[in-house]
Amino acid sequence: MKTGVQLERIYLQNTISGQEADELKLIAEQFEVPVNKVPFEKIRSFNLENPDGCIALKSKIKYLDLQDVISFVVDKGEAPLLLLLDGITDIRNIGAIARTAYCCGVHAIVIPQKGVGALNEDAINTSAGALENIAVCRVKTLHNAIDELHLNGIKVFASEMKATANVYEINFKDPCSIIMGSEDKGIHPSLYKLCDDSFKIPMEKNFESLNVSVAAGMILYEAMKQRLV
Repeated sequence: MKTGVQLERIYLQNTISGQEADELKLIAEQFEVPVNKVPFEKIRSFNLENPDGCIALKSKIKYLDLQDVISFVVDKGEAPLLLLLDGITDIRNIGAIARTAYCCGVHAIVIPQKGVGALNEDAINTSAGALENIAVCRVKTLHNAIDELHLNGIKVFASEMKATANVYEINFKDPCSIIMGSEDKGIHPSLYKLCDDSFKIPMEKNFESLNVSVAAGMILYEAMKQRLV
């Protein structure tokens, strides 16, 4: 980490403690690298000689700073369009979302350190390589990200089944971001409170919910359509 190598995450055996472990966790926090405390069986599953209770996975993609991405987009004279993922752990969904996001002109995908699936080789393959071409920003928490977006004049819209406004009634032409939650839990209430507005995808049949990657496709197509017009 100190030499600039970007890591996807660190697995630390849950029985390990002491000064070195504390220092590792502190540095990982500074570089916004998730640390997962796991049993020995997880460490052993990597089939490495002498792992010493700790394994780091190199990142398959390059994470960018959120403010740097926003500034770059604004300097180009474009209105930022960002996608925030909250609690989406299925890497196939993440890959599919990234593929659609790239095709619909999303400038960056924002993910938190914890609570989202690892952007590993399977996710990259599912995205058809889109994850290697679209900007990805990993932040400590999405609460921090929303604060930063608001400071830059970027509104945050929540996709929520119980919202009153339909997706096509939201103005996606101006600088904005869209937050998507998991299919089972939705967007965390504390994040929902920070959003500027919410919308729903109207459905003819009364059904629980759409697959999150399918919903993302519908929403992002509407955003792209508005911006193209």
